[in-house]
Amino acid sequence: MVDTSVVLSGVKLDNPVIPASGTFGYGNEFKDFYDINILGSFSFKGTTRDARFGNPTPRIAECTAGMINAVGLQNPGIDAVIAEELPRLKTFFHKPVIANISGFSVEEYAYCCERIDKEEQVGIIEVNVSCPNVRHGGMSFGTCPEAAAEVTRAVKAVTTKPVYIKLSPNVTDIVSIARACEEAGADGLCLINTMLGMRVDMKRRCPVIANTMGGFSGAAIFPVAVRMVYQVAKACSIPVIGCGGVQSAKDVIEMMMAGATAVEVGAANLVNPYASKIIVEELPVEMEKLGIDRLSDIIGVVE
Repeated sequence: MVDTSVVLSGVKLDNPVIPASGTFGYGNEFKDFYDINILGSFSFKGTTRDARFGNPTPRIAECTAGMINAVGLQNPGIDAVIAEELPRLKTFFHKPVIANISGFSVEEYAYCCERIDKEEQVGIIEVNVSCPNVRHGGMSFGTCPEAAAEVTRAVKAVTTKPVYIKLSPNVTDIVSIARACEEAGADGLCLINTMLGMRVDMKRRCPVIANTMGGFSGAAIFPVAVRMVYQVAKACSIPVIGCGGVQSAKDVIEMMMAGATAVEVGAANLVNPYASKIIVEELPVEMEKLGIDRLSDIIGVVE
Protein backbone atom coordinates (compact mmCIF):
# COMPACT_ATOMS: atom_id res chain seq x y z
CA MET A 1 0.00 0.00 0.00
CA VAL A 2 1.52 3.30 -1.05
CA ASP A 3 1.65 6.31 1.29
CA THR A 4 0.25 9.51 -0.27
CA SER A 5 0.44 11.63 2.89
CA VAL A 6 2.47 14.84 3.18
CA VAL A 7 3.04 17.39 5.95
CA LEU A 8 2.82 21.17 5.54
CA SER A 9 4.26 23.03 8.53
CA GLY A 10 2.94 20.45 10.98
CA VAL A 11 -0.41 20.04 9.21
CA LYS A 12 -0.69 16.46 7.95
CA LEU A 13 -2.61 15.90 4.71
CA ASP A 14 -3.82 12.48 3.58
CA ASN A 15 -2.62 13.43 0.10
CA PRO A 16 -1.08 16.51 -1.53
CA VAL A 17 -4.10 17.42 -3.71
CA ILE A 18 -5.54 20.85 -2.86
CA PRO A 19 -8.10 22.64 -5.05
CA ALA A 20 -6.81 26.17 -5.57
CA SER A 21 -8.45 29.33 -4.32
CA GLY A 22 -11.01 30.80 -6.67
CA THR A 23 -11.80 27.46 -8.29
CA PHE A 24 -13.58 25.72 -5.40
CA GLY A 25 -15.60 28.46 -3.72
CA TYR A 26 -16.03 27.69 -0.03
CA GLY A 27 -16.54 24.00 -0.81
CA ASN A 28 -20.32 24.11 -0.82
CA GLU A 29 -20.70 23.96 -4.60
CA PHE A 30 -18.59 20.79 -4.87
CA LYS A 31 -19.92 18.76 -1.94
CA ASP A 32 -22.88 17.58 -4.02
CA PHE A 33 -20.57 16.10 -6.67
CA TYR A 34 -18.48 13.94 -4.30
CA ASP A 35 -17.26 13.66 -0.72
CA ILE A 36 -14.62 16.39 -0.70
CA ASN A 37 -13.06 14.88 2.43
CA ILE A 38 -11.01 12.70 0.09
CA LEU A 39 -8.94 15.82 -0.70
CA GLY A 40 -5.80 16.73 1.20
CA SER A 41 -7.42 20.10 1.87
CA PHE A 42 -8.68 22.99 -0.22
CA SER A 43 -7.95 26.70 -0.41
CA PHE A 44 -11.15 28.68 -0.16
CA LYS A 45 -12.08 31.71 -2.25
CA GLY A 46 -9.89 34.78 -1.89
CA THR A 47 -11.36 36.79 0.99
CA THR A 48 -11.02 40.52 1.66
CA ARG A 49 -12.07 42.75 4.54
CA ASP A 50 -15.12 44.12 2.75
CA ALA A 51 -17.54 42.33 0.45
CA ARG A 52 -16.63 42.72 -3.23
CA PHE A 53 -18.81 42.39 -6.32
CA GLY A 54 -15.67 42.05 -8.43
CA ASN A 55 -14.93 43.28 -11.93
CA PRO A 56 -17.54 44.10 -14.58
CA THR A 57 -18.53 41.35 -17.02
CA PRO A 58 -17.51 39.65 -19.23
CA ARG A 59 -14.87 38.17 -16.94
CA ILE A 60 -13.85 34.98 -18.75
CA ALA A 61 -12.07 34.35 -22.05
CA GLU A 62 -11.26 30.94 -23.47
CA CYS A 63 -7.74 30.20 -24.73
CA THR A 64 -5.89 27.28 -26.25
CA ALA A 65 -5.04 24.96 -23.35
CA GLY A 66 -6.28 27.46 -20.79
CA MET A 67 -8.46 30.40 -19.88
CA ILE A 68 -8.26 34.03 -18.81
CA ASN A 69 -10.26 35.26 -15.85
CA ALA A 70 -10.72 38.68 -14.32
CA VAL A 71 -13.28 37.97 -11.62
CA GLY A 72 -11.72 40.58 -9.36
CA LEU A 73 -11.86 38.86 -5.97
CA GLN A 74 -15.64 38.67 -5.71
CA ASN A 75 -16.37 37.50 -2.17
CA PRO A 76 -18.75 38.19 0.73
CA GLY A 77 -16.09 39.73 3.00
CA ILE A 78 -14.30 38.42 6.09
CA ASP A 79 -17.25 38.91 8.49
CA ALA A 80 -19.63 36.85 6.33
CA VAL A 81 -17.01 34.14 5.79
CA ILE A 82 -16.55 33.76 9.55
CA ALA A 83 -20.24 34.04 10.41
CA GLU A 84 -21.72 32.01 7.55
CA GLU A 85 -19.28 30.17 5.28
CA LEU A 86 -17.06 28.52 7.90
CA PRO A 87 -19.92 27.20 10.06
CA ARG A 88 -21.55 25.74 6.95
CA LEU A 89 -18.21 24.31 5.82
CA LYS A 90 -17.79 22.55 9.16
CA THR A 91 -20.94 20.49 8.49
CA PHE A 92 -19.48 18.73 5.44
CA PHE A 93 -15.67 19.16 5.48
CA HIS A 94 -13.88 17.65 8.44
CA LYS A 95 -10.26 18.53 7.77
CA PRO A 96 -8.26 21.75 8.24
CA VAL A 97 -8.96 24.17 5.39
CA ILE A 98 -6.57 26.69 3.83
CA ALA A 99 -7.80 30.28 4.16
CA ASN A 100 -6.86 32.45 1.19
CA ILE A 101 -6.66 36.11 2.20
CA SER A 102 -6.28 39.09 -0.13
CA GLY A 103 -5.94 42.78 0.60
CA PHE A 104 -5.41 46.27 -0.71
CA SER A 105 -3.14 47.49 2.08
CA VAL A 106 -0.77 45.97 4.62
CA GLU A 107 -3.27 46.85 7.34
CA GLU A 108 -6.08 45.01 5.55
CA TYR A 109 -3.98 41.86 5.15
CA ALA A 110 -3.10 41.94 8.85
CA TYR A 111 -6.70 42.59 9.92
CA CYS A 112 -8.15 39.72 7.89
CA CYS A 113 -5.41 37.27 8.82
CA GLU A 114 -5.73 38.06 12.52
CA ARG A 115 -9.48 37.42 12.29
CA ILE A 116 -9.22 34.16 10.36
CA ASP A 117 -6.37 32.88 12.56
CA LYS A 118 -8.86 32.42 15.39
CA GLU A 119 -11.08 30.06 13.38
CA GLU A 120 -10.88 26.39 14.35
CA GLN A 121 -11.38 25.04 10.81
CA VAL A 122 -8.41 26.98 9.40
CA GLY A 123 -5.14 25.03 9.34
CA ILE A 124 -3.04 27.27 7.10
CA ILE A 125 -3.36 30.90 6.03
CA GLU A 126 -2.52 31.52 2.37
CA VAL A 127 -1.75 35.19 1.76
CA ASN A 128 -2.40 36.21 -1.82
CA VAL A 129 0.03 38.94 -2.89
CA SER A 130 -0.32 37.87 -6.51
CA CYS A 131 -3.76 38.61 -7.96
CA PRO A 132 -3.29 40.03 -11.48
CA ASN A 133 -6.81 41.28 -12.11
CA VAL A 134 -7.48 43.87 -9.42
CA ARG A 135 -6.09 47.38 -9.38
CA HIS A 136 -4.19 48.94 -6.48
CA GLY A 137 -3.59 45.79 -4.50
CA GLY A 138 -2.88 42.11 -4.77
CA MET A 139 -0.12 41.73 -7.33
CA SER A 140 1.42 45.13 -6.54
CA PHE A 141 2.59 43.64 -3.24
CA GLY A 142 3.88 40.50 -4.93
CA THR A 143 6.11 42.11 -7.55
CA CYS A 144 8.51 43.77 -5.10
CA PRO A 145 10.59 41.88 -2.51
CA GLU A 146 10.32 44.68 0.05
CA ALA A 147 6.53 44.95 -0.26
CA ALA A 148 6.04 41.17 -0.09
CA ALA A 149 8.25 41.05 3.00
CA GLU A 150 6.32 43.89 4.62
CA VAL A 151 3.02 42.03 4.20
CA THR A 152 4.62 38.83 5.51
CA ARG A 153 5.95 40.51 8.64
CA ALA A 154 2.63 42.23 9.35
CA VAL A 155 0.67 38.99 9.02
CA LYS A 156 3.12 36.92 11.06
CA ALA A 157 2.96 39.48 13.88
CA VAL A 158 -0.77 38.83 14.41
CA THR A 159 -1.13 35.10 13.66
CA THR A 160 -0.29 31.78 15.28
CA LYS A 161 -1.00 29.42 12.37
CA PRO A 162 1.34 28.67 9.44
CA VAL A 163 1.43 31.49 6.88
CA TYR A 164 2.07 30.69 3.22
CA ILE A 165 2.64 33.54 0.78
CA LYS A 166 1.20 33.02 -2.72
CA LEU A 167 3.58 34.45 -5.30
CA SER A 168 3.04 35.93 -8.75
CA PRO A 169 4.86 34.61 -11.85
CA ASN A 170 4.58 38.07 -13.43
CA VAL A 171 8.01 39.12 -12.17
CA THR A 172 11.59 39.16 -13.39
CA ASP A 173 13.11 37.31 -10.42
CA ILE A 174 10.74 35.16 -8.37
CA VAL A 175 13.59 33.80 -6.23
CA SER A 176 14.40 37.21 -4.74
CA ILE A 177 10.76 37.68 -3.73
CA ALA A 178 10.54 34.16 -2.29
CA ARG A 179 13.69 34.69 -0.24
CA ALA A 180 12.40 38.03 1.04
CA CYS A 181 9.21 36.33 2.27
CA GLU A 182 11.20 33.55 3.93
CA GLU A 183 13.47 36.04 5.69
CA ALA A 184 10.39 37.96 6.86
CA GLY A 185 9.09 34.84 8.59
CA ALA A 186 6.87 33.05 6.07
CA ASP A 187 6.26 29.40 6.99
CA GLY A 188 5.82 28.40 3.36
CA LEU A 189 5.22 29.61 -0.18
CA CYS A 190 2.62 28.89 -2.84
CA LEU A 191 3.38 29.40 -6.53
CA ILE A 192 2.44 30.21 -9.13
CA ASN A 193 -0.67 32.29 -9.40
CA THR A 194 -2.00 33.08 -12.87
CA MET A 195 0.07 34.75 -15.55
CA LEU A 196 -1.12 37.99 -17.15
CA GLY A 197 -2.95 37.46 -20.44
CA MET A 198 -5.31 39.06 -22.92
CA ARG A 199 -7.64 38.13 -25.78
CA VAL A 200 -9.06 40.38 -28.52
CA ASP A 201 -12.55 40.14 -30.02
CA MET A 202 -11.68 40.60 -33.69
CA LYS A 203 -15.22 41.41 -34.81
CA ARG A 204 -15.71 44.08 -32.14
CA ARG A 205 -12.04 45.11 -32.24
CA CYS A 206 -11.78 45.31 -28.48
CA PRO A 207 -10.65 43.14 -25.57
CA VAL A 208 -12.80 40.07 -24.88
CA ILE A 209 -13.00 40.77 -21.15
CA ALA A 210 -14.13 44.06 -19.65
CA ASN A 211 -11.00 44.35 -17.52
CA THR A 212 -8.86 44.21 -20.73
CA MET A 213 -6.35 41.81 -19.15
CA GLY A 214 -6.68 38.98 -16.66
CA GLY A 215 -5.13 35.89 -15.16
CA PHE A 216 -4.09 33.21 -17.66
CA SER A 217 -4.30 29.68 -16.25
CA GLY A 218 -4.62 26.11 -17.43
CA ALA A 219 -2.39 23.39 -18.86
CA ALA A 220 -0.40 25.86 -20.98
CA ILE A 221 1.32 27.38 -17.94
CA PHE A 222 2.38 24.09 -16.31
CA PRO A 223 6.01 24.14 -17.54
CA VAL A 224 6.43 27.69 -16.23
CA ALA A 225 5.03 26.66 -12.86
CA VAL A 226 7.33 23.63 -12.63
CA ARG A 227 10.35 25.81 -13.46
CA MET A 228 9.50 28.39 -10.81
CA VAL A 229 8.70 25.77 -8.17
CA TYR A 230 12.09 24.18 -8.87
CA GLN A 231 13.94 27.51 -8.60
CA VAL A 232 12.24 28.55 -5.37
CA ALA A 233 12.46 25.14 -3.70
CA LYS A 234 16.20 25.08 -4.36
CA ALA A 235 16.67 28.62 -3.05
CA CYS A 236 14.51 28.43 0.08
CA SER A 237 14.29 26.05 3.03
CA ILE A 238 10.54 26.41 3.69
CA PRO A 239 7.86 24.21 2.06
CA VAL A 240 6.44 25.07 -1.35
CA ILE A 241 2.91 24.40 -2.57
CA GLY A 242 3.08 24.05 -6.35
CA CYS A 243 0.29 25.44 -8.48
CA GLY A 244 -0.30 26.21 -12.15
CA GLY A 245 -1.68 24.08 -14.94
CA VAL A 246 -1.98 20.85 -12.96
CA GLN A 247 -4.34 18.46 -14.77
CA SER A 248 -3.41 14.95 -13.65
CA ALA A 249 -1.77 12.73 -11.06
CA LYS A 250 1.33 12.66 -13.26
CA ASP A 251 1.48 16.45 -13.07
CA VAL A 252 1.29 16.26 -9.26
CA ILE A 253 4.23 13.84 -9.14
CA GLU A 254 6.28 15.93 -11.58
CA MET A 255 5.71 19.09 -9.57
CA MET A 256 6.63 17.33 -6.34
CA MET A 257 9.83 16.01 -7.89
CA ALA A 258 10.64 19.61 -8.80
CA GLY A 259 10.30 20.59 -5.14
CA ALA A 260 6.64 20.98 -4.15
CA THR A 261 5.43 19.42 -0.90
CA ALA A 262 1.78 19.72 -1.96
CA VAL A 263 0.04 20.72 -5.18
CA GLU A 264 -2.94 22.93 -5.91
CA VAL A 265 -5.34 22.20 -8.77
CA GLY A 266 -6.96 25.27 -10.28
CA ALA A 267 -8.52 25.70 -13.73
CA ALA A 268 -9.07 21.94 -14.11
CA ASN A 269 -11.84 22.16 -11.48
CA LEU A 270 -13.72 24.65 -13.64
CA VAL A 271 -13.56 22.34 -16.66
CA ASN A 272 -14.49 19.19 -14.75
CA PRO A 273 -15.86 19.39 -11.19
CA TYR A 274 -14.49 15.87 -10.58
CA ALA A 275 -10.92 16.82 -11.62
CA SER A 276 -9.40 16.84 -8.13
CA LYS A 277 -11.25 13.64 -7.17
CA ILE A 278 -9.84 11.86 -10.23
CA ILE A 279 -6.33 13.05 -9.42
CA VAL A 280 -6.60 11.74 -5.83
CA GLU A 281 -7.79 8.38 -7.09
CA GLU A 282 -5.11 8.11 -9.79
CA LEU A 283 -2.18 9.06 -7.55
CA PRO A 284 -1.62 5.58 -6.03
CA VAL A 285 -1.79 4.01 -9.50
CA GLU A 286 0.86 6.37 -10.89
CA MET A 287 3.02 5.91 -7.80
CA GLU A 288 3.01 2.13 -8.27
CA LYS A 289 3.93 2.49 -11.93
CA LEU A 290 6.94 4.62 -10.96
CA GLY A 291 7.95 2.49 -7.98
CA ILE A 292 7.17 5.21 -5.44
CA ASP A 293 6.25 3.87 -2.00
CA ARG A 294 5.90 7.24 -0.22
CA LEU A 295 5.16 10.54 -1.91
CA SER A 296 7.18 12.40 0.69
CA ASP A 297 10.30 10.63 -0.59
CA ILE A 298 10.16 12.32 -3.99
CA ILE A 299 9.88 15.94 -2.85
CA GLY A 300 12.67 17.88 -4.56
CA VAL A 301 14.52 14.83 -5.92
CA VAL A 302 15.40 16.64 -9.14
CA GLU A 303 18.90 18.08 -8.93
